Amino acid sequence: MDLQTESAVPEVVATPKPAVPKYRKHVFICTNDKDGGKKHCGSERGMELVEAFRTELKDRGLQTEIRAQKAGCLNMCAFGPSMVVYPDAIFYGNVTPADVVQIVEEHLVGDQPVKRLVI
Repeated sequence: MDLQTESAVPEVVATPKPAVPKYRKHVFICTNDKDGGKKHCGSERGMELVEAFRTELKDRGLQTEIRAQKAGCLNMCAFGPSMVVYPDAIFYGNVTPADVVQIVEEHLVGDQPVKRLVI
């Protein structure tokens, strides 16, 4: 056996990972529940808002550009339900399902925060 001969080890080629979606905006809606009888976003329609945003974004065909998801506590309990839009770092408080269309239209699409809800 000739030790000078190169071994027949196949070349290893890394398989590229699928691209992670890059969202133009990301909406985090607090759905946290707290004990002790204090106001908290979970009991104040947090998940209802998540679903309302997801539905509105899907209806507009924006679900690949803008993501809405539940989040833990945003430390804005007194203003709950609260949410934040990134990368803008705009926090909203006392959001209701009736506000979803306006937030999507004016802020997420039009890049103009809804001033009456900003905290």
